[in-house]
Amino acid sequence: MPDRPPLLTPPPAKFTPYAAARTLPNIVVDGPPLPSTLLTLSHWPNNQSPPEVRRDTSTATVFAYLDATHLHQAVPWVTNNHFDEDGLFSMYAVTEPERALEHRDLLIAASFAGDFGVVTSPEAARLCFAIEALTDPEVSPLPAEVFAEPDRVAALYTALLESLPPLLRDRRPGWPRYGDLWALQDEHLTASRALLADGIVTLVESPALDLAVVRIPAYLRRRTARRYLRDESAAVHPFAINSATRCSRILRVQGNHYEFEYRYESWVQLATRRVALRVRLEGLATRLNELEGGPGWVAEDPTGTAPRLYRPDGTASTIELDSFLLELEAALTSAPVAWDPYDWQKSGGRA
Repeated sequence: MPDRPPLLTPPPAKFTPYAAARTLPNIVVDGPPLPSTLLTLSHWPNNQSPPEVRRDTSTATVFAYLDATHLHQAVPWVTNNHFDEDGLFSMYAVTEPERALEHRDLLIAASFAGDFGVVTSPEAARLCFAIEALTDPEVSPLPAEVFAEPDRVAALYTALLESLPPLLRDRRPGWPRYGDLWALQDEHLTASRALLADGIVTLVESPALDLAVVRIPAYLRRRTARRYLRDESAAVHPFAINSATRCSRILRVQGNHYEFEYRYESWVQLATRRVALRVRLEGLATRLNELEGGPGWVAEDPTGTAPRLYRPDGTASTIELDSFLLELEAALTSAPVAWDPYDWQKSGGRA
C-alpha cells in the first residue's frame, strides 16, 4: 500500500481561552507563549516562532506556517491573551486553515491595516472597520452578553470566529450587506487620503529621526477613529497617515496642538526591517512643561501599543513649533532607549 501524501494543511485546532490553555497543549497566535505552548506563531517581542516562518504580522506568520508542511503539528488547541484583528485572522487560519487559505491575501492585507494602519486595498480597511464596529459595545449587533462576560477576550473570539466567515463570503463590490459596520470610518479614510493627495494636509519625513511631521489645517474638525478596540479623536484618519509614510514616529501638528506617537511597528519584531527604537520621553514632557510654565504634557508608557506625548486636556501649546521640534529632536537623539522588541527583557519588557 503506497504511503499517504502529506497533508496540505495541519489539522484544525480549536479555540480555548488563554487561562484554560495553561493546562492544555496549545498553539499561541499573536501573543506570549505559555509553559504549555507547543508552537508559537507571532510577531510579539517574546517571539518563539520558527525562524523560517516569521513575518511582519502574526497573520502572515500563520500563513507561512501553513505553507511549511514539514513544520506542521497536530496540536488540539489554539489561544491568545488579547483580541484584535491580527489575532482574529491568525486564530481563524489555525482553526479553519483550508477556508482561510481561500482568503489569504485579504486576511494578510487586513492584518497590516489593523496592526499598523497600512492600507493596500479598500477591502482590507473595510474588514478591519467592520471588526472594530462588531467589538464596540455601543454599536455592535452582537448580543449584549458577549460584552458582559468576565473574560471578554474569550467571548469576542468565540463570537467573531462565527461572524468572520460570513464577512469573508460576502465580498461583493462595496460590501453592501455590511456597509453599516464600515461606512463611517471608510468615508473618514477616503476624505483623509484626499486631503493628503491635494496637499491640504502635508507630510514631511525626517529619515534620520524616523520621524514624519504631519501638518493639519486648524479648521479641520476632529472625528472619531476606532482602532485597537478603542476610540480616538483624529482630524486625519490614522490609516491615511500610516499608509503615506514608513516612519515609525509621527508628529501631528494642528495649529498649536502637537501630538507625537510611536507607531506599533516599533513594539513588535518586524521580519523585513528594523525601525528606530523607542526612547524615553518623560524628560521631554518635563522640559515642555517647564517651557509652558505649568503642567499639561504627558508621556505615555513607552511599552504600550502606540504611546503618545501629548496634552490630555486638549489645550493648545504656547511653544512655537520650531522650538518644539528642536526639543523633540534632542530627545529622540539623546534620551535612553525605553523599548527594544528584540531585547525586550533588558528594556523592562512585560510582554
